[in-house]
Amino acid sequence: MRTPEATDRVQLVFSLFDADGNGCLEADDFDLMGERVVAAAPKADDAAKDALLASLRRYWTTLLAELDANGDGRISPEEFEACVLSPERFEATIDEFARALSAIGDPEGDGFVDRPDFVALMTAIGFRRANIEALFEAFGPVAGDRIPVEVWAEGIRDYYRPEKAGIAGDHLTADGGGR
Repeated sequence: MRTPEATDRVQLVFSLFDADGNGCLEADDFDLMGERVVAAAPKADDAAKDALLASLRRYWTTLLAELDANGDGRISPEEFEACVLSPERFEATIDEFARALSAIGDPEGDGFVDRPDFVALMTAIGFRRANIEALFEAFGPVAGDRIPVEVWAEGIRDYYRPEKAGIAGDHLTADGGGR
């Protein structure tokens, strides 16, 4: 069953991906998101950057294949919500995105994401600083003010699960959550 929190989370993500603010998602929105995130990870290696860009391309192509019935190359908020909150249609795409985003935050390859890297990446996506900090704290940072890569990746997966409520990712929607 879809929770109100899941709907809020997905509506926020839609608004962040809609880079030009025209109310629809298009391929250019995902290219811009990828450029911003990669620019926020200057220490990441090329393989991690390429994986993130590929995950965003797959995110877009999955949306397009699942939802663009009229072939106009655009996805509305309603279409987006229907697809992303349907795990059977979108789970593999979210998993790839979760692995790529969390990995790009670990340029040392030690299995941890430092707070400054996390904040930079989440800011590049468009989340508000206070919400980012609350999320990082909810993930339970360990010594050195870091979180395990897998904790972040699982948090991303949870963010898109329609039955989830009261999860760490709900901190991102507090007070509007983005930009």
